[in-house]
Amino acid sequence: MLASRQFILNLDRKECKMKKLSIFLSIILCIALLSGCASNDDVPQTTIQVASLKGPTTMGMVKLMNDAKEDNTSNNYEFNVYGTADEIVPQLVNKEVDIALVPCNLASVLYNKTEGAVQVAGINTLGVLYILESGDSVQSIEDLKGKTIYSVGKGTTPEFSLNYILAENGIEPGVDVSIEYKSEATELAAILSQAENTIAVLPQPYATVVQTKNPNVRLAIDFTEEWEKISDDSTLVTGVLLARKEFVENNSKAFESFLDEYQASTKYVNENPEEAAKWIEEYGIVPNVEIGVKAIPKCNITFIEGDEMKAKVSGYLEVLFDANPNSVGGKLPEDDFYFIR
Repeated sequence: MLASRQFILNLDRKECKMKKLSIFLSIILCIALLSGCASNDDVPQTTIQVASLKGPTTMGMVKLMNDAKEDNTSNNYEFNVYGTADEIVPQLVNKEVDIALVPCNLASVLYNKTEGAVQVAGINTLGVLYILESGDSVQSIEDLKGKTIYSVGKGTTPEFSLNYILAENGIEPGVDVSIEYKSEATELAAILSQAENTIAVLPQPYATVVQTKNPNVRLAIDFTEEWEKISDDSTLVTGVLLARKEFVENNSKAFESFLDEYQASTKYVNENPEEAAKWIEEYGIVPNVEIGVKAIPKCNITFIEGDEMKAKVSGYLEVLFDANPNSVGGKLPEDDFYFIR
């Protein structure tokens, strides 16, 4: 009798333990199911402030900008497009901007100015600069002697690239040739369109805009071709993707998601110029779709990161440093300037 009671008690205890275990497992399963069923909308998105220039660097980003507008991105992006780099610099220094698409040499200047607080993560634009002429007198660099050249980008890529190419061809800027700088490419485009026998340095897509408005304007000299004639160890790098180091360290996953989405955007723009040109017009970079379609193949829009990016950027900056140390901020950046994932 006692043995029977003990058996029943043991059985009851086992059943109680099994019920407790069952309840515990059910709770764990519910938590797992709830976690698995949570939508992406429930995950907080990182807000990223992105600044870019009205030109080729932004052209490669328009797909991402459109995706962000349609709420179809991994992060919450706030894009602002500016006419000059001077408008971006103070915002980057004051931590009002997280990522900026800027001229390559300016990235180095900012690295030195902020004592390493920024990093370059990719090349977004290679050579986009041309010398245009509303005439037929310039067939080579030598033909620029004694002429007046209008240009944009004082203190950035156009100025230093022009000076380097001239100097390597035995032409002293300011002595053998006069150079007048304008604040924006649109201003220079207007001068070229209205005046005869004018020589100007313009990037794409503005070069295409001018040629469309005035058939007498021609592409006289391609900076990329001239650069490669005088430099075997470097490439002309126009624009780079710069980020605040603190932001990158504190938001590593969000930043890498941005890099992936930006890379996809540049690829899409190059492969789908007709559709991309609609967005480029929408964001006020070109007057119409037709010009955008013509300009995209000439803009050298790209996305280069990692060791290849480091080699191209460092080679380009070294050439500028040798020609004028101030062009890169007085000294070449250290290895921590390059973000390589």
